[in-house]
This record gives sequence, structure tokens and C-alpha cells, in this order.
Amino acid sequence: MRFFSAGDGGGAPGWPLSTTRAPVCAGTPAAGYRMKGMRPLPASLRALLADLIDYAGLYPPAALPLAIVLERYRGFRGSPDHWMLKRLVLPAAALAETALEPGWRVTLLVDGEPGALPEQVETLETKSGERLSLPTYCEAPLAAIGRDAYAKVRTGGLTPEMIPAPAELAAFLCDAAARRMPFKATAGLHHPIRSERPLTYAADSPRATMHGFLNVFCAAAFAWHGADEAVVAGLLEETDPAALEFSDSGLCWRGRQLTAAQIHSARREFAHGFGSCSFEEPVNELRELGLLA
Repeated sequence: MRFFSAGDGGGAPGWPLSTTRAPVCAGTPAAGYRMKGMRPLPASLRALLADLIDYAGLYPPAALPLAIVLERYRGFRGSPDHWMLKRLVLPAAALAETALEPGWRVTLLVDGEPGALPEQVETLETKSGERLSLPTYCEAPLAAIGRDAYAKVRTGGLTPEMIPAPAELAAFLCDAAARRMPFKATAGLHHPIRSERPLTYAADSPRATMHGFLNVFCAAAFAWHGADEAVVAGLLEETDPAALEFSDSGLCWRGRQLTAAQIHSARREFAHGFGSCSFEEPVNELRELGLLA
């Protein structure tokens, strides 16, 4: 990754609201931020990462006991990285044995209308295509999802064949953007950048090329602002972290740009976040890349 602050020559706040090529990516890396943690997080990167990760520690490949999941969620909320944490993912069956604390945010996996719920439950997730009593993410074909519901897309799994090809995921992102249908992603987004990785924590885990969550959410932002499938697929296929350049003004990727305001609007209105059975792994790898102090 490369970083620019407003005074580094990495582009001015007046970037056009477009995804066309423009000479705004030139500049000097803000090495002080990368190496020493001396500069604030670039506004475009904060817009991309804020409230991004739903913690799903109950689910594979982590599959942790409920008591440990609750303890970890509590700890994440109190950590310096809490601003990247969104909701706790729970199945409806776990509610009866879960003492939800004030301020916790929960997304609940259900088979149908759950009835009365604690105030901490903000959203529902289901395999059907209909909105329930709360905002609902539907793991169903886009054409089968009702207008008031959101989409849910699987971006990986425990075996290589569960990982959608970049072209398939690009088609989903562009179709959902054209329908103005918000979505969340689930599974397989433990790592920031597309790379070959083991799919589980087992010593004999199969390996495959996994999607990177920076790739997916940058690509979603480009799709929301009108990029075509070829551009979106190209970003999903990106394996060089240095190709993503974040500044206070915006993001540049191989000559294409989005402003920080565009990224913020895409996250707010479209690309809501992703579920991960680990919160530490994505955050630690962002830190290893020099993206976080």
C-alpha cells in the first residue's frame, strides 16, 4: 500500500466524482505513517475499514465455544481496533444462553420471523429472499430478493470449490450495485489482499487462492460508482498491495480513483461489511502491511 496525506502531493480534495483514469495517483509515500505510526489514518482508508467486520467466532473454521466467542467480542469492543468491529454473529438458538451486554450489536441467523428480540439485535440473516421484522440479509439469488431486503454473498469456504471466481463475484457486485441493493459478505475474507492461503487452521488444510477483503470492498465501491465488470474483476484479481494507494483525498488503483467521500457513501449505502470467524487475523494482517499503526 502507499499512503498520502493532504500535503504529500497525492491529489487534491477536488478529485472528480468518477472512476475514470486521471493523474492523481502520483505522489510521495507518507513513509512516516507506514513506518512510525506518526500520521493519522488516511481518510479514505478509515472510510473503507470503519464498522467493517462482523465477528462470527462460532462458525468454521474457528468454531469456538460460545463462552469464548462472547469473551472475545467483549475484548474486541474494548480494544484500540474497536472502530473496525461491527456486530456479533449469532444463531437464533444461541440467544437463550447468551447474556447480551449494553451496547452490544448483534446480527441473528434465523430460519423465519424470530418474534420479540433483545434491543441489541439489529439485523437478521436468512436463506429466504424476504425482509423480516428487522433489516434482513438474504442469502439468495439477487432476482429473488425483495426490494426492502439486503443481499448476502459467500466469498469463500472450507474447500477450494466454495470460492467464487473473480468474474462471478464481479458480476454479483455489479448486478447488486445496478439494483441499488446493499449486501454483506461472508466466509473466506480473513486476509486483506488476494493470495494463496490455507482454508482452515488444520495442519493438513487444503490451500487455494482466497479473495482479499480490501479487494472486495474497494471493488464494491468502484461498482457502486459505475465501474464495469472488467474493472471490478481486475481489482478482485489484484495481488500487489502496493497497487492500492490511500490518501486523505481518496483511493487510487492503477490510475483509477475514488474520493474518500465516495468510499464512505459506498460503505454506508451498499457494501455494509463482512462476517469473519476471526477479528484478530484481518486486523493483524492490516498491521503487517503497514496499514495500521
